[in-house]
Amino acid sequence: MPSGSDTTEEAVSGTTPDGPVPSARTGSPASPGRPGRARRLLAFVRREAQRTGLAVVFGVALGLAFPPYGLWPLSLVAVAALSLLTRGRTARQGAWTGLVFGLPFFLILLKWLHVVGWDAVVGLSIAEALFVALLGAGLAVTSRLPAWPLWSACLWVAEEWARDRLPFGGFPWGRLAFANTGSPFTPLAALGGAPLVTFAVALAGTLLAACAAALWALRGNGTVRRAVTALEAFGLAAAVTLAGLLVPVPTKADDSVDIAVVQGNVQQAGMDFLGRPMKILDNHATATEKLAADIKAGRAKKPDLVIWPENSSDLDPFQYPQAYDRIDEAVKAIGVPVLVGALVDHPSKKGYVFNEGIVWDPKKGPGASYTKQHPVPFGEYVPFREQLSKIITRFQRVPRDFYPGDHTGLLNVGPARLGDVICFEVAYDEIVHDTVGAGARALVIQTNNATYGRTGQPEQQLAMSKLRAVEHGRAVVTAATSGISAVVAPDGRITHRIPEFTQGVVSARIPLRDETTLADRVGAAPEWALAIVGLLSCAAAVIVGRRGRTKDEKGQQ
Repeated sequence: MPSGSDTTEEAVSGTTPDGPVPSARTGSPASPGRPGRARRLLAFVRREAQRTGLAVVFGVALGLAFPPYGLWPLSLVAVAALSLLTRGRTARQGAWTGLVFGLPFFLILLKWLHVVGWDAVVGLSIAEALFVALLGAGLAVTSRLPAWPLWSACLWVAEEWARDRLPFGGFPWGRLAFANTGSPFTPLAALGGAPLVTFAVALAGTLLAACAAALWALRGNGTVRRAVTALEAFGLAAAVTLAGLLVPVPTKADDSVDIAVVQGNVQQAGMDFLGRPMKILDNHATATEKLAADIKAGRAKKPDLVIWPENSSDLDPFQYPQAYDRIDEAVKAIGVPVLVGALVDHPSKKGYVFNEGIVWDPKKGPGASYTKQHPVPFGEYVPFREQLSKIITRFQRVPRDFYPGDHTGLLNVGPARLGDVICFEVAYDEIVHDTVGAGARALVIQTNNATYGRTGQPEQQLAMSKLRAVEHGRAVVTAATSGISAVVAPDGRITHRIPEFTQGVVSARIPLRDETTLADRVGAAPEWALAIVGLLSCAAAVIVGRRGRTKDEKGQQ
């Protein structure tokens, strides 16, 4: 008699070796043939209901590990939970668990996109959760291998490697490392960057899962061996967690420079933050002139340079004389070079603009500049604009496409050699790494988060600045139009900060460093190595599984 999951030729034709099968009447029970796709799906959902609920809960927990909540220990708990929920499962079951784990995680992490529209939140969350579905499948198939916590941790790195690059250059938000910018894992960034931090967090979490699995097994057979296994796994998890505390974070300065960061503020938060033309520019110019007046009156110390944020000039100063003159007045008033953020029309491609940081000298005027290399898809440019704009009219609110730059942001701003990184670029390893490699002695993150003010997004981006400071051993200065503007020391500590939607100026002395970290020297090698090991472990698990099935089939014969 064929099993319920098989459909024999006789069943299809309506006959059996003993004669014809009576036809089924309407409403009679279904024949014991293969169930339809809908029935199989319903049965799958019922079987996975409890596991699905747990995956959703721990996906939410992972979201709470990130700013603005910042409960980083939950990242370990969430990793451990996903490992246990996929352990011993099929690839398909693991993929489903990964998907329902990843979707609530990204919904919480990316809820700041609701300013654009909740459909954008859901759409991007689904796209990102698909990568976690692949991770879940990988965790399931490798869970039967010896040393499975190690392979699982490598797979977390592989998942982030793919998500950081695909599609349209990737979207690195939600890396485990970015939830651990103030935890014992953070110093590991100086050795291997964000990928090593992710690996360590994932390894500690999967080792906790191994400990929990061994303790659960003690219920049925409390052998000494299993107790020792549980203790070993817990001890290794603790060792991995605390290992970062032994890593020296270099902070000794070769030189220093006095800076002032101007946060001019905007008229309102949201998509229409620009307000009337020249308003944002005038805010930053006025705040700079007020600082100049305080210096003249002896109430403030004169800086060596001033930093304005991204889009601090809301008009192209090379196309609008009033914008040029307003910047020039403020720069001459302060009497030191100012790094100005502005959108500049492309000289030859109509409809394209550069997102630039421009060094503006009080005597020579505008000089060297840096153009953002990685514009945000669907935010700063629209792929397939002609086709998509007909379907999604919201894209018409992005009237011009940002044109990417072709070089790093190494700029001489007064006496300092700074590395300029614009807004979301701080999330991309290679852009920051190349900027430091080019000779940047400190980093500047020019950003405009006014669209996402008071949504948690500025806190998430500031956390990335903290990790970059440790990773490269550089002071990181974040200059934002509406906040959060801050100064981060090379050890990741925030030393100065201006709250959101507050006009203000931060004055600080920042260290300038020439020494590079091990992470600077090894670059992306650790990430590639760990990701490749993770993928190879999946291949090994598939091969081992096939050999096991072949042996079983031969044994049955």
